Amino acid sequence: MRILVVDDHALVRQGLRRLLAPEGEHAITEAATGHEALALAEHVRPHVIVLDLNLPGLGGLELLKRLVHAGHGRVLVLSVRDEPQLVRRALAAGAEGYITKSAPPDEVITAVRRVSQGARYVEAHLAQALALDEPAASSTLEALTPRELEILRLLATGLSLEQIGAELGVTYKTVANNCATIKSKLGVSRTIDLLRLAIDAREMSDRRASGALNG
Repeated sequence: MRILVVDDHALVRQGLRRLLAPEGEHAITEAATGHEALALAEHVRPHVIVLDLNLPGLGGLELLKRLVHAGHGRVLVLSVRDEPQLVRRALAAGAEGYITKSAPPDEVITAVRRVSQGARYVEAHLAQALALDEPAASSTLEALTPRELEILRLLATGLSLEQIGAELGVTYKTVANNCATIKSKLGVSRTIDLLRLAIDAREMSDRRASGALNG
């Protein structure tokens, strides 16, 4: 797997290199600026780009948009910042995942692996913060069937469509068709918007379960 690490701190880049490829099984490329990242991404064609948003010159969010628009790889944001508004902006700009630099090393590895496999990954406390910051309208989600709500819940955990199919005992095509139906019902066209709604749905499901236990 080819990984591009974009961070203006050499110590962080070196730490990620040691963490992600301890035995050299992955090809790690480093960039310290946004413009350097764009040039390297064009040349290296990374599978995953681990991106810090706090960059000098070309800012992280603008760089993220350019990388996604050019199709240079799947972007996982790794940042010290955890404000829900920033997380939402990054996801809306095309990031496939978001974790903080305080995440355990094992979780960073998991996030990179999930993103490389086509799944999406949002650190648990960030996903919860997103849901609490802007909860979905219950009337909208009530248009979904129990199976569709379950698929949304699994999407929020970062599982790929193939993994969701295995979890539910159905085919990939069945899950993909359900996702298309969910998008139509909820009025969204992009998978990243569906992910945000999935996070909201999981929070709602947790609240309902808690209410049932306490009722």
